[in-house]
Amino acid sequence: MGEVYIVEAVRTPVGRRGGGLAAVHPADLGAHVLTALMERTGVDPAAVEDVVFGCLDTVGPQAGDIARTSWLAAGLPEEVPGVTVDRQCGSSQQAVHFAAQAVLSGTQDLVVAGGVQNMSMIPIAFASRQAAEPLGLTQGPFAGSAGWHARYGDQPVDQFHGAELIAERWGITRRDQEEYALRSHQRAVRALDQGRFARETVAYRELAADEGPRRDTTLEKMAALAPVVPGGSITAACSSQLSDGAAALLIAGERAVRKHGLTPRARIHHLSVRGGDPIRMLSAPIPATAHALAKTGMTIDAMDLIEINEAFAPVVLAWLKETGADPDRVNVNGGAIALGHPLGATGVRLMTTLLHELERGGGRFGLQTMCEGGGQANVTIIERL
Repeated sequence: MGEVYIVEAVRTPVGRRGGGLAAVHPADLGAHVLTALMERTGVDPAAVEDVVFGCLDTVGPQAGDIARTSWLAAGLPEEVPGVTVDRQCGSSQQAVHFAAQAVLSGTQDLVVAGGVQNMSMIPIAFASRQAAEPLGLTQGPFAGSAGWHARYGDQPVDQFHGAELIAERWGITRRDQEEYALRSHQRAVRALDQGRFARETVAYRELAADEGPRRDTTLEKMAALAPVVPGGSITAACSSQLSDGAAALLIAGERAVRKHGLTPRARIHHLSVRGGDPIRMLSAPIPATAHALAKTGMTIDAMDLIEINEAFAPVVLAWLKETGADPDRVNVNGGAIALGHPLGATGVRLMTTLLHELERGGGRFGLQTMCEGGGQANVTIIERL
C-alpha cells in the first residue's frame, strides 16, 4: 500500500451567523476555496478525479450535490465529478477519509476533499424538521421507527441533552466550562493578532478574518447567561457558534506527486471512525481516540498538536480527563466556541489549521477528532513533512 499526502489546505474566514458570508450562495463559498486550491497547487484541474465535500441540511442552495455544484460554479472542468457526504459534524473530515481511502486503494490518485455550510441561509437541522413539515412529518428523524423506539425508547436525541449528560457524568461544572470557553476566545484572538491564520485563509471579498472571536468576553458576562436547558449548565457561551464557511484540501498519492511535480506538506498516518451512545451522542471522541492510538501503537503524548472540535465545552473537558492529553497542545488557536462551527466545513477547517500550526511550530504529529450526530467520531492523524 502506498502513501497518501496532503498537498495544500485552504479555507475561507469563518463568518458569524448573519455576518459577512451570510448572503453568499454555498456553491460560491465552495467555489472560492476550490479556485484558491487549484491556483496554489498549480495542478491541472482536469487531473482531479473526484471532489468530496461535506455538507448538512442539503436543501435549497445546498441541495443538488453541492460538491459538484461548487466545482462547476468555480468554472472548473465539467468532466470532474463531485459527491456530497453527511456524517453530521464530521462530514468534511469523513470527506478527507473517503478521498484518502480512494488514493490508498489505488483507484484514484488526485482527489479534493472539503466542505461548505451556510448556517445563516439554511438553519441548523432544517432538513430534519422544517423541510419535512409540508409532508406532515413534524417529529424529527427518529419518531415512528419501531426499531429505534425498541432500543432507545423516547429518550431525547438532542445535542444539548447530550452535552448535559457529559457534564454530569464527568463532573464538569458550569464554571469549568466558562473558564474553558474564555480560554478558547483568548487563544483565537491571540492567533488572529499574531497572523497565525493568515496563510491558510483566503479572504472572501471584504471579509478577511474570522468573525467569531470575542475580545471583550469575560467570565462575568458568561455567568449572566441563562442555561439552554432550564436547570442545566450549558449556555450559549460554552457552545459552538453557528457559522458560515468553506474549506478544501488536495489529497494526492505517490503517482500524482511524481506526475504533477507536487510537494506534499503532510502524510496521512491514520484514519478511523468509531461509534458510541447516540443519546449521550458527543462522547464518542473518547473511545475513538483510544481506538486510533491502539491501532497505531502511539500514545497521546506523541501528538505535538491536537484539534478536537469544541461543539460544547464539556466535550473537550471530558476528553481531556479520559485521555490525559496536555491541554497546552489542544486547540492552541482556539476552537469552535470562539471561531465558529460551519457544520459541513469544520472537519477540513480543523485539518487546515492543524497542518499550518504544525508547520509554524515545527511539530511532527497532529491528531484531529470531533463528535458527530448519532454518537460517532472520526480520528485522523497526520505527519508533517
